[in-house]
Order: sequence, then C-alpha cells, then structure tokens
Amino acid sequence: MNTILTMIMAGGRGERLYPLTRDRAKPAVPFGGIYRIIDFTLSNCVNSGLRKICVLTQYKSLSLIRHLNLGWDIFNRELGEFLEIIPAQQRIGEIWYRGTADSIYQNLYKIDDERPNHVLILAGDHVYKMNYSKMLDFHLYVKADLTLGVFKFDKQKAKEFGIIIMDNKYRIKSLIEKPSDLSLFSEPEIYVSMGIYIFKSEILKRVLVADAQDNTSSHDFGKDVIPKMLTRYKVYGYVFNENENSNYWRDIGAIDSYYEANMELVKPRTKINLQDKKWPIRTYQEQFPPARILEIKNQGDIRDSIISHGCIIKGGRVERSVLSYGVKVYPGAQIVNSVLMEGVEIGKNAVIKNAIIDKDVKVPQGSKITPDMKGKLPRFYFTSNVVVVPKRERI
Repeated sequence: MNTILTMIMAGGRGERLYPLTRDRAKPAVPFGGIYRIIDFTLSNCVNSGLRKICVLTQYKSLSLIRHLNLGWDIFNRELGEFLEIIPAQQRIGEIWYRGTADSIYQNLYKIDDERPNHVLILAGDHVYKMNYSKMLDFHLYVKADLTLGVFKFDKQKAKEFGIIIMDNKYRIKSLIEKPSDLSLFSEPEIYVSMGIYIFKSEILKRVLVADAQDNTSSHDFGKDVIPKMLTRYKVYGYVFNENENSNYWRDIGAIDSYYEANMELVKPRTKINLQDKKWPIRTYQEQFPPARILEIKNQGDIRDSIISHGCIIKGGRVERSVLSYGVKVYPGAQIVNSVLMEGVEIGKNAVIKNAIIDKDVKVPQGSKITPDMKGKLPRFYFTSNVVVVPKRERI
C-alpha cells in the first residue's frame, strides 16, 4: 500500500446541509453522538493500511482542522506516514477550487512530490465501512486506468447520484450524472457512483491537465472528466456491495439523509456496526464524565438511543434519539426521534420530536419543537420530516 497516495476532498460548502454547515465544513458536522462525518473515511483508510493521506480543505475549515489535529495525530513521519491538511492556496492563479477535479489539479505538485503509482480519491462526507485494499486489488487485476467505487442502489433513491452502466466484465460504458428521468432503467436496483476513484497517477495528471485547459468544463469528475475518459481509457467499476461484507453506504449531504442515517443507528438491528472491534471508527473524544441517568418522581426513561459521555438525563424521557456530549435533559422533558448535539439543554416538560438541535442550544421549559411548528418558529429550518435548530440559537 506504500505505492498509493490518498486524497480526501473536504472543501465543499455543503449547502444542502445548511444550517449545520453554517459555521463548519460538511465533513466536520457531528454524527452518531461522538463522531465527525470525516471520521468514517479516515478510519477506512487506516483500517485498510493506507497511511499517506492528504485532506484538501477550503470552506469554513477551522472546526475540521482542529478535529484532525486533536484526533488524528497518529501517523509516524519517520516511517513515511502522514496526514497532511492542505488548504486551498491559489497555487496556479487567483482562483479557489472550482470543482472536484480542480481541487486535485491544483494539488498535482503533491502527487509529483510523493510519486505514487496510484492515487485514491475520496469524499469526506459519506458514512460507510470499506476496505480500500480490496478495490486496489481489483484495479490492479483488471489493469484499469481508473476504477470507480460502485454501489447497487434502489432506483427510486438514485436521482442524486451518477448512474453507472457496465458490461458483464465491469467495464464502464456510461456515466450519467444525476439524471432527471430514470424510467429508462427497468431494474428495481441500479448502479451508482460512490465518488471513490483509483487512478493510475500518470493518467490522472494527463486528464486533469486537459480538463483545466477546457474553458467549457465545470471541472467535476462525474460531469466532465470521467465521461470523456470512457472511450479512451480502461475504466472499471468495483461493486462495493458485491465484494464487501457490508451493504451500507450513505451520502449524508442533505438534511433528510443526515437525519435518516442517525435514526438508523438507534434501530434494534443497525446496518452499520459501530461496536466492531475489527474495524474501529476512530475519533477525538473530549474528556467528559460518564453519562448519568436519574429517576425523578418516577420519571426517567431511555429507549433505543445513543447516549454519549457527560450526558445527564434527570427525570426526562429519551426515545429513538442520538445525544452527543454533555446534553442535559430535565424532568418531564420528552425527546423522541431526535438528534441533540454537544451542550444542548432541554428544560422541564419541553417536547422535542423529529428534530436536529445543533450545539449549545438551551431549550426553555415547556417549549415545543416539532416539524408541525412550521410558521411559528421563523428562525428554525424545516424539511418535510425534520425541524433544525441552528447552533447557539436563542429560543
């Protein structure tokens, strides 16, 4: 694995995750109580034996950089290992990253410095467990110029992804980025791109230089670079859920998908096992005392939930919810189907349902925060399923 360099794209604005991305980059958004989204991609790298990693940052990166410095200082430079944080630097002109392909193009100097045989390109905003070494083995076996990670996905949910069409030897014939009409596909499940790429280094440099010189390009791998490669290069698909012991992969780049992925964690049978010691998910954990659960006047109940360190549930009810560090729930409060981030306090007899409450929000006693309050809570954000309270919002 020393012949491969990993580059993680972590600079996107994450507009569909607003307001959770109002003050932080999308990969730095908390998830599952104690994690940040990027922890899953980085844990996959470490568990796969990949220890030459670059994280490309741009948008509101302070929170992300702080988390990486605190939680991922595990690499030994003397052994050739590193995790380097590379901010957008305008190295080739007075422009920031213009797209996924351009973010790699502007950092080709790093590839030249390391001289790897292959480059693994990843997104920092997906939740899954994947052994990238198996994908590299496939890439080498078929002698591909480029291999894409591919997921067999429910057709009804595939509009937000690039649709992959392959032959019976997994060579990609077509990539259709976010099609509006899926009626042409008769099967209930179709192949979609996971945004995971392994390139031969010399091929990557060649196609990125050509793309940078194309004034009509949006400089995106899925829209521009890869479709142009299909007739000239050997491009293959590695089907994740046919080669791994997992059928779980989530792009949580929108509020509803983020919420649903958190709710999947509290089901009796979760599709992603966070307790797997053979494939641990690393993170930085602050120093908090153990969680405390107190019964007050026969009140105090927790069911099917994740409760992180430092939480105090004092006579409240928590059901099918995810509570991050230091959350306090006071007597008579009800939290149902919700995600509460660090430092949130829920006052007496408050009702929280189908909600995401960002960091350090204090909910007064007797308050009600539910999706049916739309129009009554103008500073909050609503989807059809969820209400979101922004970070440090005063109620």
